[in-house]
Amino acid sequence: MEKETHIDLEVLRHSTSHLMAQAVKELYPQAKVAIGPAIDTGFYYDFDYEPGFTEEDLAKIEEKMHELVKQDIPIERRVIKKEDALKMFKEAGEKYKVELLENIDDDEVSIYTQGGFTDLCRGPHLPSTGKIKAFKLLNLAGAYWRGDERNKMLTRIYGTAFPDKESLDKYLNFLEEVKKRDHRRLGRELDLFSISDEVGAGLVIYHPNGALLRYLLEDFERKEHLKRGYKFVVGPHILKLDLWKKSGHYDNYRENMYFTKIDDVDYGIKPMNCLSHIMVYKSSIRSYRDLPLRYFELGTVSRHEKSGVLHGLLRVREFTQDDAHIFCMTEQLHQEILNIIEFVRDAMAIFNFDYEMEISTRPEKSIGSDEDWERAERILKEVLDNQGIPYEINEGDGAFYGPKIDVKLKDAIGRKWQCATIQCDFALPERFDLHYVDKDGKRKRPVMLHRVILGAIERFIGVLIEHYGGRFPVWLSPVQAIIMNITDEQAEYCQAIYNDMIEQGIRAEIDPRNEKLSLKIREAIIKKIPYMVIAGKKEVESNTIAVRLREGGEIKDITPAALIERIKEDNKFRR
Repeated sequence: MEKETHIDLEVLRHSTSHLMAQAVKELYPQAKVAIGPAIDTGFYYDFDYEPGFTEEDLAKIEEKMHELVKQDIPIERRVIKKEDALKMFKEAGEKYKVELLENIDDDEVSIYTQGGFTDLCRGPHLPSTGKIKAFKLLNLAGAYWRGDERNKMLTRIYGTAFPDKESLDKYLNFLEEVKKRDHRRLGRELDLFSISDEVGAGLVIYHPNGALLRYLLEDFERKEHLKRGYKFVVGPHILKLDLWKKSGHYDNYRENMYFTKIDDVDYGIKPMNCLSHIMVYKSSIRSYRDLPLRYFELGTVSRHEKSGVLHGLLRVREFTQDDAHIFCMTEQLHQEILNIIEFVRDAMAIFNFDYEMEISTRPEKSIGSDEDWERAERILKEVLDNQGIPYEINEGDGAFYGPKIDVKLKDAIGRKWQCATIQCDFALPERFDLHYVDKDGKRKRPVMLHRVILGAIERFIGVLIEHYGGRFPVWLSPVQAIIMNITDEQAEYCQAIYNDMIEQGIRAEIDPRNEKLSLKIREAIIKKIPYMVIAGKKEVESNTIAVRLREGGEIKDITPAALIERIKEDNKFRR
């Protein structure tokens, strides 16, 4: 048998999106087709279908797709005049294709036909439907036509496709693992946080366990920054609009900002913390001996994110950043950037994250001179090159005031997350006329580094929940131990253990209910508590406890004091 040639994954997925659209049109002729591209994880196609699709419809569509694959229908490309294409799609009532065509300047366009289905597309595609081997429709979502909230909401069907069933099964198993780790579900189960329409989309309320987890992270952050010579500052949530105009945020970032008016004066609600830190720098005459100055703030910011991109803790409208700004001399830049990279390395090791780096260059909307941008990009590259750190170039994705190093975390199941960033900024010191007095008595301009280590605390907590699957290491667990009696006779003994743990800084709970021990243990396992302390008649008599471990296994005949010391060691070494 002739060996099958390699199939390009993007071509396969794009062809599968057309196969899905063909199936939809055969099953639901009144549906109007919009766009259906291949994406990193598979493909999607948007449809205008008034009754709306259901999960049951996906099964029908998928079954029809398999029928069309068996028919091995040829997929034929034709190049026709734009005016002929307009006429054809108008007659078919495909208004979205007509709108796309009206925005194409070319006189000729390409169309692809398979059976009774024709689509406007540049291609390329597979030669026939029979080449499509393994696919799965995944879920439904809403999507505004052309991503514009003023346009009609369409129904988006997501799917994925692979060259073989083995690869598809592997990906579907991965999706099951993702589902099990979903921070929104685990957030409810572990009683960490809530987000509700009653409060407002993208606005997080932390419950006691979640607030404690956040406190532990922030406490870690404060101690680590103090060790590295940072000074703590705090800025207001609103600043006068004139400052945001001066900084360039109003011209380059205002679509992401909220505004308000007080006593007829316009204010901007801060989307970033940098302006307050600049004002701290400007509050005094600075000498070269003062530099570098490292200002740190766990600063809460607000950004206007579109409702369609909001996603649990991972994309919210109000969040707190571990934000710092470093003011330094140009000759100090390399070392300061290296210090930040070492900080990132140390932090990621604590949370067991692998990571990779990329440099994001000048975007279309930006401020500052070409010379400063080239200098900043060169310095970022030099630091990484000198350290032998590999990186990719992400063209045009820098901040509007400077290029940046972005750190992409890789979690326990291989997904990548953007968290830490290091931005090199020559522009804002210029705009705000920042200076220091050099050793020769002359005024010189400092450079400004914007950086976060964990990034948005909300986002990082969401990533942590999914990274650990809710099974936080002991030092981060909101509840480190739960104490359970077997009968009421041990209630007093358990209370004494609980009191001792609390006094010694252990985050403990007690479950004194007169319930079956198996029920108590099952509930503690669901809550993912690291240490389940059990006391029965035997333990009371010997002044010991039995401990069931979250990861499995038991410790018998250990004293409460010994367990307390073990948890203290977990805290000390961040285990």
